Amino acid sequence: MARLKLDLPADQFCYATHLTVRVTDINSANHLANDSMISMISEARARFLFEFGTSDDVREEGVGIIVTDLATMYRNEAHARDQLLFEVGVMDFNKYGGDIIFRITRPQDGALIAMAKSGFVFFKYRSKQVVPMPEGFAGRFPKVNWVE
Repeated sequence: MARLKLDLPADQFCYATHLTVRVTDINSANHLANDSMISMISEARARFLFEFGTSDDVREEGVGIIVTDLATMYRNEAHARDQLLFEVGVMDFNKYGGDIIFRITRPQDGALIAMAKSGFVFFKYRSKQVVPMPEGFAGRFPKVNWVE
């Protein structure tokens, strides 16, 4: 199987938040468990979207953002009580959504812990349909490239 490679453009990161690895996030190998990393990525994504006001779009238009896929590339272990920096951004917008990207580091020693990319689309729950990106959403991120 080919290894996953994520090339995430540094200029697309526009938000950062810290999360601390809890004792309950540790697996039997004594490092941050995969499922806990996914939960931390989800928390960082929620903070990012809140910061950029996307919850307003959701309420006003009855539209939500759903995750379509997630790719994670691990580089180093993290351990209980490590404080991790989650840098978050967006890239590759299309008519219906795009990608939210993550660079996760440990500021204490500068170690790159992981990189991740999460696809998303806008979804109208009432009609159970993917819908075009609400007007104004893309304008919050002026440097993002568009793909067909």
